[in-house]
Amino acid sequence: MKKILVIQTASIGDVVLATALLEQLHSNFPDAKLDILVKKGIESLFEDHPFIGKVWIWNKRDKKYLNLLALITEIREEKYDIVINVQRFLSSGLITLFSKAKQRIGFSKNPLSLFFTKRVKHLIDKDRFVHEIDRNYLLIEDICKREDKKYYPRLYPTKKSDAKMSEYKRGIYYTISAASLWYTKQFHKQGWIDFLSRVDKDSTIYLLGGANDLVLCDEIKQSINHTKCINLAGKLNFLESCSLMREAKMNFTNDSAPLHFCSSVNAPITAIFCCTTPEFGFTPLSDDSVIIQSELLLSCKPCGLHGYKQCPKQHFNCSKTIDINKLVARL
Repeated sequence: MKKILVIQTASIGDVVLATALLEQLHSNFPDAKLDILVKKGIESLFEDHPFIGKVWIWNKRDKKYLNLLALITEIREEKYDIVINVQRFLSSGLITLFSKAKQRIGFSKNPLSLFFTKRVKHLIDKDRFVHEIDRNYLLIEDICKREDKKYYPRLYPTKKSDAKMSEYKRGIYYTISAASLWYTKQFHKQGWIDFLSRVDKDSTIYLLGGANDLVLCDEIKQSINHTKCINLAGKLNFLESCSLMREAKMNFTNDSAPLHFCSSVNAPITAIFCCTTPEFGFTPLSDDSVIIQSELLLSCKPCGLHGYKQCPKQHFNCSKTIDINKLVARL
């Protein structure tokens, strides 16, 4: 195996989980050229990565299909030995199909999987727990000997990221990732306020998120009367966030990308699951990790794999009935 390409053009969290594949492939084929394809905006996850070669970037927002055609042409010229497609949509199937790779591996849910040399079932069952990294591993089980110690998602904060974050790593601090792409995946705002109002005043609270989360984080900050609460939403890149999380006393997240950031650097984590369920297989993997969710037996939970912009039942009890004392116990 001289040249390997992994394709994962989904969201940030999915790409982080796919790094477990990269670790395993590198462990089994240390001399191979290992590349990855991601969508534009996520490539910074692999800045100064110790063993990833080329990071292919697909710009989906501007001239999406022209960019896709250009990508296919360039990837085809690379003559990869193996293309491993972790994504399950048509576009990634086209890249895989026309790559001319000797081995083309992907999930059977991909519309073009019939033309792959190997296809694997991707099953999510709310009644049977299988972690996503184990589902992904099925793609490479024929070519890789599994080494458990090296089979976790992993990101590598750069020296530059660590240096920038050093000024924030003073004393006891917590990180709070309050938002999510899907509203019903996130702990409700008043819940965050009630919980953070009970954080010791000598500890620092860092509110993390993207630029779109700035308003929510500001509203939380203004409501908790904590002089050492700092809103960093939109101010840090992915690897800087990982660096900050790594040394935190505790990180509190929803079922969203920051959860997987913690797993990737083995940071302590308390993960709140609202509308989704841990049985879907996207749970934290850090040594110190706890999942907190409502104790009510809600017939509507889970209401979907990803969540919604608002509660379909209009009560949002999967979030509002979570006991904040359980969060306080993790401080």
